[in-house]
Amino acid sequence: MKKIHIPQNSRFFAYSTLFIIALSTAPGIFPGLSTGKAFAADPQITIPLRFDRYYDYEQLVEAMQKLHEAFPELSEIEVVGKSEEQREIWAITIHNPETGDHSEKPGVYVDGNIHGNEIQAGEVCLYLANMLLTKYGQNEKITELVDKNVFYIIPCVNVDGRYHFFNDPNTPSTNRGLRIPVDDDRDGLFDEDFPDDMDGDGNICQMRKKDPNGNYRLDPEDPRVMVRVRPGEQGAYTLLGQEGIDNDGDGQVNEDAEGYVDPNRNWGYNWAPRYVQNGSGNYPFSGSGIRAIGEFLLERPNIIMVWAFHNSGGMILRGPGTRSGGEFSRGDLAVYDYLGQHSESIIPGYRYLVVWKDLYSTYGDFTSFTDNLLGSYSLVGEMFMRESQTYRPHGSEQAGNEQGYFRENTEQQKELLKFNDNVVQGELYKEWESYDHPVYGEIEIGGWSKLSSRLPHPFMLQDEVHRVASAVLFTAEQTPEIKMDLYEKEKISGDLYRLRIRLTNSKAMPSMTDRSLKSGLYPKDIITVEGSHIQVVAGGEIQDRYRDRVSYKEYKPEVQFTQVPGFGHVEYEFLVSGKGSMTIAYHSRKAGRKKLELEL
Repeated sequence: MKKIHIPQNSRFFAYSTLFIIALSTAPGIFPGLSTGKAFAADPQITIPLRFDRYYDYEQLVEAMQKLHEAFPELSEIEVVGKSEEQREIWAITIHNPETGDHSEKPGVYVDGNIHGNEIQAGEVCLYLANMLLTKYGQNEKITELVDKNVFYIIPCVNVDGRYHFFNDPNTPSTNRGLRIPVDDDRDGLFDEDFPDDMDGDGNICQMRKKDPNGNYRLDPEDPRVMVRVRPGEQGAYTLLGQEGIDNDGDGQVNEDAEGYVDPNRNWGYNWAPRYVQNGSGNYPFSGSGIRAIGEFLLERPNIIMVWAFHNSGGMILRGPGTRSGGEFSRGDLAVYDYLGQHSESIIPGYRYLVVWKDLYSTYGDFTSFTDNLLGSYSLVGEMFMRESQTYRPHGSEQAGNEQGYFRENTEQQKELLKFNDNVVQGELYKEWESYDHPVYGEIEIGGWSKLSSRLPHPFMLQDEVHRVASAVLFTAEQTPEIKMDLYEKEKISGDLYRLRIRLTNSKAMPSMTDRSLKSGLYPKDIITVEGSHIQVVAGGEIQDRYRDRVSYKEYKPEVQFTQVPGFGHVEYEFLVSGKGSMTIAYHSRKAGRKKLELEL
């Protein structure tokens, strides 16, 4: 191991030098780890796409372009906007134009990688697009979904974050935010104290120092595991935290990296300033990419289902983000529960939860925006469960209770290390090695790589993304599917007729959410009756067709406003005078259009 020795009185020189000296890569780490390319797909991208490795930012864009080139009749690609560092944010739209314009179909929006380190969220979006296109015409269910719906997919929201996660040193949890400079430590400087890759292996690991007065000792079964000493017990090590140095000389290490503006706290609904919500930014939509995606969504009012993918924890989350947001109505809850519980069954181990109640309150988050300003049903998929990285005999239970990322109990740490050693051949963990630190002196650097802990190893990736994409497809099946029938046409007298129509929805989602209905977010669905030689004398919703109870509308009976419930129907009666051809039309922002032509 190469070491450097720099006098303490040359601290500025040492800090500057560490940024430009290429230190040796630690042995035992798989090739390519220093750039994050070890898990990245081969340069040659072919269709169908592969999902046994990850795609970096450039490859992800190329993959989208290749999908469109292979299936131009079913897809469109476009640049939605640009990031703070001027990288392009790409969207792919998938539907069958022969079954209607995309704007008149139920819209299913899917995105991922809003946080820079949440890589597999982008992969599930690519997998979904790949499956919809390559299996169209071969798989009956997928063909029906592409004919019925339009899918708007943005695989990577935080394009700068994805780029830097692959290309820069990181921990599994760093590089999440937008590249908007923030003075995190309030010293008048911006983003001046990033973590430092001291040993040049492409990861930000942990530092420890031998210290007989320290609070930790090595586990006798596995010296990689640090065990906190008990009162009166002799210590052996002090944990020094993440790899790094005090770049700005303020006595703190790694306290002012990129941002921090959290792109999932920067949306224009229930936003709160930084003293209430960390990472919210100076104002809503201060992120250029977030603002561009918000405009993209509002220009597509037909979107009724939204999925946003993150990592990790194995959760399917619904709003509200805060308790003050108020619970959903009984009708909307029934839909959410139906979608969430089925998704739980599709993805083993995932839990369907409520954000504010089961996790924590969130202000200015994405799905609060889509719930309340787009009028969609919105779910968040927190992909991957670290406990799935198992190494134990069949039938045995995982030892202890998980304490969170990097805070597993001793037995869980040992199991994860055995998984690393024996299942993925050491590719997720950097063995502790000595290093001469310019401030701390002789230390050791080691721990989990940036591609561990929150990301499934590539051998586990395809199963994960397939199951998660299948949950998206299930919810896409449940977008409103309206059928309009004339079930009664009766001549009352002369040229006066009674017409009764039924609008039936065979799917779980109503034609508009109850929340949108009650808030007046946009107009209800519209039924119109027209004809050049007819007059609508009366019209209204049928309350009881057996007892002829109709709630007649006082003015303009030829126009009726409605909502078609999920797994339900509504019925309307019109008394029409005249002769000749006429049209009964139904128009819904989220459920499309239907039309009946008839003669009187």
